[in-house]
Amino acid sequence: MKQIVWCCLVAVSLFACKPKDYTKYTHDPFLYAKTVKQLNDVVLQNNFSPVVASRNYAYANIAAYECIAAGDSSYRTLHGQIRHLPQMPRPAAGQQVDYQLAALLSFVKVGNAVTFPEGVLMDYYEQLKNGADSAGMSSDMLDATVAFSDTISATIMQWSKKDQYAQTRSSEKFTVLNEDGRWVPTPPMYAQAMEPHWCDIRPLVLDTCTQFMPPAPPKFDLSNKNSAFYKDLMEVKTTVDSLNEEQKHIAEFFDDNPFKMNVQGHVMFATKKFSPPGHWMNIVGIAAKKAGADFNTTVAAYTQTSIALFDGFISCWKAKFSSNTVRPETVINKNIDPEWRPFIQTPPFPSYISGHSVISAASAEVMTHFFGEPFQYTDTSLVEFGIKERSFKSFRQAADEASMSRLYGGIHYRCDLEEGQKVGYQLGKYVVTKLELKRKSSSAVQATQPVAAR
Repeated sequence: MKQIVWCCLVAVSLFACKPKDYTKYTHDPFLYAKTVKQLNDVVLQNNFSPVVASRNYAYANIAAYECIAAGDSSYRTLHGQIRHLPQMPRPAAGQQVDYQLAALLSFVKVGNAVTFPEGVLMDYYEQLKNGADSAGMSSDMLDATVAFSDTISATIMQWSKKDQYAQTRSSEKFTVLNEDGRWVPTPPMYAQAMEPHWCDIRPLVLDTCTQFMPPAPPKFDLSNKNSAFYKDLMEVKTTVDSLNEEQKHIAEFFDDNPFKMNVQGHVMFATKKFSPPGHWMNIVGIAAKKAGADFNTTVAAYTQTSIALFDGFISCWKAKFSSNTVRPETVINKNIDPEWRPFIQTPPFPSYISGHSVISAASAEVMTHFFGEPFQYTDTSLVEFGIKERSFKSFRQAADEASMSRLYGGIHYRCDLEEGQKVGYQLGKYVVTKLELKRKSSSAVQATQPVAAR
């Protein structure tokens, strides 16, 4: 009996002395998806507009990606690919760094810096460090990883401050022209134009914000029932007036209104959902998990998709505020039926072209590049808001549906969708072609363990 007890004690002692594999924690791709969701929730809770949200996601993901590229020779830095991105710092010589943990910490630190309230993500930042410590990472490696992450975060933040974002906060107010065919604020909020100077923001990959400009929209014409504008207008009205349950679900599923104002009698209250870029960030996580993507591939997919979202909004906003096209709701209320309302709430900016069509098509091209086509998945992003999931055979099918949701919702003309998708497709292809994240050389070996700085 004593021998049995002794053997058990020895076994327990040996097991307790066995080093923990901290990489099971720090290299878990789902942990990165969870970390992106943390930022997504902050964006949601603090009412960031879709265009500003795209900036938050892009800089945070780029910071994470540069950590991965520093430790994995099969990935290329974005320095030299994004023309204005500076060269990234390297770890101190001889330091053992866990580059995956550095990516997580850099994402959070940059995400924290570009959002508010101040310090909103830093409790989660501490959780990540404590998790690595509890998983068995040595204090020396943890310190070296934090130090390296800090240098990347500081470099990305310094670079981000030169993108004209601060200057657009004080740009001249947009002037509303109360003329036929021109955009004016819409009910129930009658909010001023959202980010009218966003086209002044520095792009990441585009040469200029006009690189993929669509043709001019159909001329405003209600006098001729055969005019392209009149036909598009009436299609919006008749579509909304005869929606079936499937079309309603599609409209609600891709509504993605980050701040919907509800009116019930004399009571007004707001409800929140993910904005379009937040929705697509969620889809990246769903796809990466289903594909069984490793940590580094997951970070790369998030990063390139966020870059497409960021440049997509810059391109789209240039088109919107150049054409300054009136929304269907305004025209129908003024000329056909003053009581008519769209199925979803009209957002506060011009109609042509559809932003959701642009960024969905662009995101779909990037994600198809990473995960292939067909790629069947179920999007559960809206379940937390009480909206049933939808399943898709490909990312392009989802992008098509996201685009059509704007017609079902009654907030866009068909030309907004078709030309928006063309711009998004071209832009997405350009981002995939322009940026080589994964090296083509088959001899590159992925670093799965921490490596010392070279």
